[in-house]
Amino acid sequence: MNAPLANPVVALVGNPNAGKTSLFNALTGSRQKVGNYPGVTVERKAGRLALPDGRNAELIDLPGTYSLTPRSPDEAVTRDVVMGTLPGEKRIDAIVAVIDATNLRNHLRFVLELRRLGLPMIVALNMVDLAERDGTRIDADQLAVILGVPVVATVAVRRRGLETLGEAIAATLRGTPAAPAASSGADIRLLQREARVIADTVTLAQGAQRRWSARIDAVALHPLWGPLLLAGLLFAMFQGVFAWAEAPMQWIESLVMAGQSATTAALPDGLLRSLIVDGVLGGVGAVVVFLPQILILFFFILCLEQSGYMVRAAFLMDKLMASVGLNGRAFIPLISSFACAIPGIMAARTIDSPKDRLTTILIAPLMTCSARLPVYAVVIGAFIPARQVGIFGLQGLVLFALYVAGVVGALVAAWALRHTVTKGPSPTFLMEMPKYQWPAPRDIGIGLYQRAMAFVARAGGIILVSTIALWALATWPKPPADWDRPAIEYSYAGRIGLALEPLFAPIGFNKEIALALVPGMAAREVAVSALGTVYSLQGTDADHSEGLIEKLRGQWELPTALAFLAWFVFAPQCISTLAVTRRETGGWAWPTFMFTYLFAAAYVAAGVTYWTAKALL
Repeated sequence: MNAPLANPVVALVGNPNAGKTSLFNALTGSRQKVGNYPGVTVERKAGRLALPDGRNAELIDLPGTYSLTPRSPDEAVTRDVVMGTLPGEKRIDAIVAVIDATNLRNHLRFVLELRRLGLPMIVALNMVDLAERDGTRIDADQLAVILGVPVVATVAVRRRGLETLGEAIAATLRGTPAAPAASSGADIRLLQREARVIADTVTLAQGAQRRWSARIDAVALHPLWGPLLLAGLLFAMFQGVFAWAEAPMQWIESLVMAGQSATTAALPDGLLRSLIVDGVLGGVGAVVVFLPQILILFFFILCLEQSGYMVRAAFLMDKLMASVGLNGRAFIPLISSFACAIPGIMAARTIDSPKDRLTTILIAPLMTCSARLPVYAVVIGAFIPARQVGIFGLQGLVLFALYVAGVVGALVAAWALRHTVTKGPSPTFLMEMPKYQWPAPRDIGIGLYQRAMAFVARAGGIILVSTIALWALATWPKPPADWDRPAIEYSYAGRIGLALEPLFAPIGFNKEIALALVPGMAAREVAVSALGTVYSLQGTDADHSEGLIEKLRGQWELPTALAFLAWFVFAPQCISTLAVTRRETGGWAWPTFMFTYLFAAAYVAAGVTYWTAKALL
């Protein structure tokens, strides 16, 4: 028999969320030491493990990873420690592979990859209590026979199985000393197939929740029905944005117009009345009216997230994303950008590849955020008839087409970026599928309330300030007595609009649109409030019986309206987005690049749309 090692080193290895750290804490208690690995900022967590035979072993809690092909500094440390190639780190003597009993199929794949290294290994089958509660029963003895290594059932948070695990570790360390690890050279897809076969073999009873998840995934992840289901859900979302929001939008618009009429009747003609009626109510009111549509959009997104479907959507999109040089991991930051590009850009931190992450950040503003919704809604409401096309509403179809245009534009931009400025390999996509669950009404309600308050705060903050500033620019200086054109044309705002008009005239934009794009730099929806303020100050609606939609119908031609929609598919306006991009990329170079390419794309798209519409209509 081999002499026992004096100071053996044992590594805890496993996928994220396998309960590895809980097991580490249970085995070591307070006997822990936290530091950094040499040359990197990755945390090194080690503790003293008291073995049943009286020896002490050093137990290392390695960062969670899905494979030995690293996609981040953390995962690179795990690979190097396991392979014995990390400078300044002792070679490990044994591995404890921690797997989640409720997700056996996915976690076994990594165990099979670790087994190919030839190092002494014990498998800790963790969270068996959760599996049993769901009705899942796993034959740990049969799993040990198939894998050829000891398998111990554990419940780390309840300290179940720890003594048996300690005995298995001690027995393994009394065996043949570990040889240097060999490269696994594993094909991930082949290992995944093998893992599924083993999981099916050792699972004696499948839990009801797992069975239902499998049945739903048979459709939701099907190569044909899965994408059709995703497209149908997104299409229903955009139809609902118009169909369900029409009544509450009319209520809000009526309140705004009633407030304008009441203020006009209560206050004498002057600056204060103009500020309230034309500036605050005419500008901010033009944006607040679209709150119901924004809440409906968020309702759908929250339901998809909480149900567990959003991750499946990322999996479905992986093949499409791969065609432009990204992988499915970029889908969740991009789908988050439908709400706002800022959290979408911040969510890109989860993407391990620096090139993939940068590409995702640069294309995130092309996803149609909720700030664009007021712009789309007002133009579609003004120029697209509210009639049916078959069983679908034409306005909803146009909105869906605009969202599709944003997605297509993002994919084209990603392909171009991945073949030029962000060229580089794209890593393998691995993602754990969560369980399906009914969205909690309370959580949905809280989420909608938070987003409504954020929108109202935004309307009362940046939109209000921008609107008042524009009102001031559009009010002064006062025209001379013999001025025979609208007073706004003599103001500072009018002069800015006239100066910008030659730049935007080739794409069909008038001076009012050119002027609205300037404060629209603060936030895209400010363009709507700017238009509301400009047209209100022009005095074409003295009794305030018209909303902005009716005003635009009388001022714009259809090609201009279509060009305006095309502009906002690519529009770079949003100072906050540029500021967050600067923070995430560490400088102004990439935000400047982002603004430039988006401005060029918006200009070209609007121009092509305008002249095509002029030729056809």
